[in-house]
Amino acid sequence: MSHDLRSPLIVIDGYTSMLEKIYAARLDEKGARYFSLIHKNTKRMATLIDDLLAFSKLARQTVVKGEVNMDQLVRKVIEEVLQNKRNGNAPRIKVGTLPAAVADPGLLYQVWENLISNALKYSSKTPNPVIEVDGHTEGKENVYRVRDNGAGFDMEHYGQLFEVFQRLHQAHEFDGTGVGLAIVHRVVTRHGGRVWAEGKVNEGAEFCFSLPTPPQ
Repeated sequence: MSHDLRSPLIVIDGYTSMLEKIYAARLDEKGARYFSLIHKNTKRMATLIDDLLAFSKLARQTVVKGEVNMDQLVRKVIEEVLQNKRNGNAPRIKVGTLPAAVADPGLLYQVWENLISNALKYSSKTPNPVIEVDGHTEGKENVYRVRDNGAGFDMEHYGQLFEVFQRLHQAHEFDGTGVGLAIVHRVVTRHGGRVWAEGKVNEGAEFCFSLPTPPQ
């Protein structure tokens, strides 16, 4: 299905590139802008297909649990996410205490990657972006938190936050497909945990998730 969806996009983008090259000398500013929009939107559709495929795979992927050093995992995610950061102000990232967990490390990596990437993205237009990552044990749960001082969101639309393809910001403000938080929700709930968030427009956001504490 992924291949079938991709094929028309490849054809559209390929023929658009050919037309653009052949008729480049005849194109005015408006024509060039139209070609640019076609390229931009075929690329966006390809990304949507990739993200939808990644989300659908989670329903069938076996959860293989093991002991996870959260501190090491988070620092690895931060290092790799920062390497891919292309614009915006350099953030100050504070990593606090992070209790160890019993979980699937590969799936948990996706949770941290999405949460930390979002924090970087939505604080990128803030003059002094600060991201805090920490955790604590609360009863029979380990609770983990990623907080930023970025764009935030309106709690009135909280119900859409973890739904597939639901975005609380326009594409021209921040890029993305609206699948990342849905992946976070699916992975955490498959581990028997919970996900929640709080935010305020232009005052940042805090995303939390819990996992059952390791058996004693």
